[in-house]
Amino acid sequence: MLDAAVERRLLGLLGLGLRGRLAVVGVEQVRDAARHGKLKLAVIASDASGNSVDKVIPLLEAKRIRFIEGPTAAALGTALGRRPMAAIGIVDGNLARGILDVAGQGSAGAR
Repeated sequence: MLDAAVERRLLGLLGLGLRGRLAVVGVEQVRDAARHGKLKLAVIASDASGNSVDKVIPLLEAKRIRFIEGPTAAALGTALGRRPMAAIGIVDGNLARGILDVAGQGSAGAR
């Protein structure tokens, strides 16, 4: 679980990524980016449904793409001005490294 300050910074970076088109939103877009070799990191909502997790995690693991557990789906959606979302994919390496650093998983620790 993320503390409030880390969650706020993480959501800020995700919002920046979304506005800069450095991120994709939703399980299907994350899967598509992973299949096409564009995905650098995925942020999975802490309360994502089992169905969503089953759709995305095995693909991320097979492609050796790092992922972290983020805030709740509602918090992700609210912060980004959208409906609740189970997954966000980062397609920019620098943004992915920044998110991992904020989450305290810069060099290790992310699954």
